Amino acid sequence: MYYIGIDLGTSAVKLLLVDENGGILNTVTREYPLEFPKPGWSQQNPEDWKRAVLEGVPQLLQGFDGAKVAGIGCGGQMHGLVVLDEQDSVIRPAILWNDGRTAAQVDYLNGTVGKETLARLTANIAFAGFTAPKLLWMRENEPENFSRIKKIMLPKDYINYILTGVHCCDYSDASGMLLLDVEHKRWSEEMLSICGVTLEQMPRLYESYQVVGTVKPEVAAGLGIPSGTKVVAGAGDNAAAAVGTGVVGEGGCNISLGTSGTVFISSKKFGMDPNNALHAFAHADGGWHLMGCMLSAASCNKWLCDDILKTTDYAAEQRDITPEKLGRNHVYFLPYLMGERSPINDTNARGTFIGMTMDTSRSDLVQAVLEGVAFAIRDSFEVARSLGLEIPSTKICGGGSKSPLWRTIFANVLGIPLELLKTEQGPGYGGAMLAMVGCGQYESVQAAADALVEVADRVEPDPELTARYEARYQQFRKIYPALRQVFPQLR
Repeated sequence: MYYIGIDLGTSAVKLLLVDENGGILNTVTREYPLEFPKPGWSQQNPEDWKRAVLEGVPQLLQGFDGAKVAGIGCGGQMHGLVVLDEQDSVIRPAILWNDGRTAAQVDYLNGTVGKETLARLTANIAFAGFTAPKLLWMRENEPENFSRIKKIMLPKDYINYILTGVHCCDYSDASGMLLLDVEHKRWSEEMLSICGVTLEQMPRLYESYQVVGTVKPEVAAGLGIPSGTKVVAGAGDNAAAAVGTGVVGEGGCNISLGTSGTVFISSKKFGMDPNNALHAFAHADGGWHLMGCMLSAASCNKWLCDDILKTTDYAAEQRDITPEKLGRNHVYFLPYLMGERSPINDTNARGTFIGMTMDTSRSDLVQAVLEGVAFAIRDSFEVARSLGLEIPSTKICGGGSKSPLWRTIFANVLGIPLELLKTEQGPGYGGAMLAMVGCGQYESVQAAADALVEVADRVEPDPELTARYEARYQQFRKIYPALRQVFPQLR
């Protein structure tokens, strides 16, 4: 049998065709546009996602027997607000995870409603990217659109809705809405009331591996698959990527180095950071996890190379960064191009180069960006360590992890080994694994991970380089506090 994994990303959807042994038979990527109507705003048309999936699956199945497709699982970009009216039409472009328009609403939730109340109701506090502040923004700024809302969902849930007609969401993705009682896995009716929405507008909740329905006959015919094809609830992209890298159960860790960057620490028990610098979310394996998320990770390198240096040859830009230069760069970079979430929660923060001199080179800037992202990820690691969590090693995935140089920097900035996987296909592979569980191929997510995830290589830290980066990191962590009061004045 075959399984389709969907990775509904920010810039493209990636579709995977996976056999019952976990082998990747085919992949298809279809891009779609992003809209930035105002500085700090980020939105997308859900119809573009729909078109990409419905046109991409037949392409994925070219040369394969579509009748053998048993299940579909989707991992998707989190937090995006998708709203439909009574005719199931999209009311407005989806407000995305990296959108910064909700600063006033975040201040209201954290200040007036109160962080302690939010943490009690949802195990988290408000961040600009979360869904609840977006609902408040829409109610205040687009009241006519807000009054038309019949259904509220997240990006990957819209795809599941198109496939099955079922209004559903899984616990991991719902955790990032600031509307879920994460510990008890149910909608917080008090939070819904604060945001002016009702339980009837919210999707039914499922575990990520549970089957929510089957593909509608007319959709299945267009895709070239059986109408009985099962669709599981799927997961938020980070939880799906963690499944795909085998970070399930107790004490696993994964770094995802994509458009955004995340640190993901899995647990069988619910737990939360008392300072709320890390998110406390449900996991796709039925447990929970702590997560730190930075808004701009590999996208920082893409921005520097594509938009500033006018090149897409990333490897060539890194060629001059030789081993003796590591840990000795005089330039620092704050990777806050879209503001920042974990652990500083500051929508006003901005990307910053500091320490440049007349002898600063092109490669110094590239190196500063790579190091700055690693330092910012370490900020979340430090929070986890302050909670007494031991992180002896970590998996790493995402587009940025394909750079050997960046992997070396990360291993030595964090001071722990990085594990590279034989099959690394991010959220799409995790989605396919969840579909396997839903279809009975494996009895649990843990069983699927044990059978399918294999470590291919490790990057070990070098003690001397780790010491140099320790000194650099201690300098890096002084920069943001020194500029924190300046950033709001630049808006």
